[in-house]
Amino acid sequence: MVRTDKLRGIIAERGKSQADVALMIGITPKTFYEKMKNGVFGSDEIQKMIDGLDIENPLDIFFAQEVT
Repeated sequence: MVRTDKLRGIIAERGKSQADVALMIGITPKTFYEKMKNGVFGSDEIQKMIDGLDIENPLDIFFAQEVT
C-alpha cells in the first residue's frame, strides 16, 4: 500500500503537479488520480517515480506496512 500522503508531499516539494507525475510515468492524469485513491501502483510506475522525483527513501512511501 502506497503512503499517498507522503507521495503528495514529495510531489509538492519538487514543484510538480500530480498531472506532471502522471505524464512522467506514462499514464493519464485520470488514471494517476485513481491509483492515488486506491494506493496501488505497478512496480515500473514506482521505479519511474523514484527516479523522476529523486525520492531518497522510497521504502517509507511505496512499501509501507498497513497499520492493523
